[in-house]
Amino acid sequence: MNTTAMSPLTVTPLGFIPDLKNATLVPFNETACENWKEIHHLVFHVANICFAVGLVIPTTLNLHMIFLRGLLTIGCALFIIWATLYRCALDIMIWNSVFLVVNLLHFIYLVYKRRPIKIEKELSSLYKRMFEPLHVPPELFQRLTGQFCNIQTLKTGQAYAAEDKTSVDDRLSILLKGKMKVSYRGHFLHNIYPCAFIDSPEFRSTQMNRGEKFQVTIIADDNCKFLCWSRERLTYFLESEPFLYEIFKYLIGKDITNKLYSLNDPTLNDKLSVMQMRNSMASSSDSEDGLQMFLRGTSSASSLRPGRTSPYLRTSAKMKPIEESGEDDVFEAPSADKLELQRLP
Repeated sequence: MNTTAMSPLTVTPLGFIPDLKNATLVPFNETACENWKEIHHLVFHVANICFAVGLVIPTTLNLHMIFLRGLLTIGCALFIIWATLYRCALDIMIWNSVFLVVNLLHFIYLVYKRRPIKIEKELSSLYKRMFEPLHVPPELFQRLTGQFCNIQTLKTGQAYAAEDKTSVDDRLSILLKGKMKVSYRGHFLHNIYPCAFIDSPEFRSTQMNRGEKFQVTIIADDNCKFLCWSRERLTYFLESEPFLYEIFKYLIGKDITNKLYSLNDPTLNDKLSVMQMRNSMASSSDSEDGLQMFLRGTSSASSLRPGRTSPYLRTSAKMKPIEESGEDDVFEAPSADKLELQRLP
């Protein structure tokens, strides 16, 4: 058997040096461009310019994704024109058609998300005054006011809530137009003006305790219009929107503070305390107890007769006054006894 004929490999002996002089050279035009073709049409270069400009747009630009997708869409469209009219390349036209559809869909979606949100005329002033300064997006405000709330009206003299009769668990409202007055057992407490919560103290106080009644009477002093949320549905919605939950927490706390500072009528005297006026002045979180206690004390102090002090402003019996001589001890000359002690080893 001829083993040489069956072996596909050629064994090179050790120490063999190839003969480079007699080696066969591969033609140059088979591995490199010998003659460059003419430059492509201007449409091809404009398409690539669109790609380049779209990729170098800085991400810090507010609309950079819209510009990127728009330029990529234009570039793909120009590539299709170039491949169809000047190159006659079916594969280039098909691939760029796919890229064109993908980028066009992205561009339409981004433009749709940037569409101007139309807020109802009755709610525009509310948004601009309360929610826009806190950077609440218009689309989020539209979701808040468009799903589980409605606009209601009250004529002059009609009651929004009756003392010890109306439940506080049903709703939360913001006054849009008109004026309401709040009273307790026939005594006027304060007014409620547009863009203010009507029942924010009750909303805060009953976050932990349900089934309570209003301890004040709220009556429309003018023809009023207010935005009313279902309390249960609003609570569920705020649990799914942490940002808006913090916004509501801030707005309600601010509204309660404004109502507290409006309780400064000296004719009230000590007929009722701040806690009796509106039972919801207590905060639901332990971190706010100190602030609420301070606010109660200041509000009560403003309604007391001259010469009387609020129990919240009294000095504690355990607190010792600071002696003025304690601050001057630092600059006093050392006594003779202290000098003798310092000299001892």
